[in-house]
Amino acid sequence: MSGTPAGSRSGDAVESLLVDPAGSSSPGHPATEAPLRDEAHGVEVLQSDVAFAGVVWDIRRENFAYGEGTLTREFMEHPGAVAVLVVDDDDRVLSIQQYRHPIQMRNWELPAGLLDVDAEPPLEAAKRELAEEADLVAAEWEPLITMHTSPGGSDEVIHVFRATGLSAAPTAFDRHSEEADIVLRWVALDEAVDAVLAGRVHNGIFMAAVLAEHARRSRG
Repeated sequence: MSGTPAGSRSGDAVESLLVDPAGSSSPGHPATEAPLRDEAHGVEVLQSDVAFAGVVWDIRRENFAYGEGTLTREFMEHPGAVAVLVVDDDDRVLSIQQYRHPIQMRNWELPAGLLDVDAEPPLEAAKRELAEEADLVAAEWEPLITMHTSPGGSDEVIHVFRATGLSAAPTAFDRHSEEADIVLRWVALDEAVDAVLAGRVHNGIFMAAVLAEHARRSRG
């Protein structure tokens, strides 16, 4: 087990999402005037150790001061991730079906991957993942949403981009492991929204991105 010095723990990726606006809430007293917005709330971390070192993920156990006492929580340490909502010239979105062992299902998802290359910006990682998983490059990129996937049990932050202006990648990527048998399918946005609302797809990132794109269009 590895320990880290006591102190306040907050990553740059998380801090970039959070602000403390005028009129912000205080614990137990939510603001009524300010726009709905997450807020940073640093605490004193008294002890932080790797409780379990895994093949892919580590589980960290932290003891921290909160209110008038102390709490202990365990969570999955995550390097962060990116995903891409790809829209082609026929206004279809790209979905990828891939096996996910924890749930033993083949989920329909977006092209996505980890921020596991040292110092690689999220946009560059998204471009890399699109080429690796779909053999595509895109000319136009814009942020769509940024989200915490499971903040009660993981510190993961995922950046979802919207990509258009597609062309084939210079070379096809040699995929392996669970990516070796992925299935690519282009679907109309309305079909993807219907699949979400009917409960036929369950990947949270896919669902959030599809609904965000639908809301974005409906608002003009």
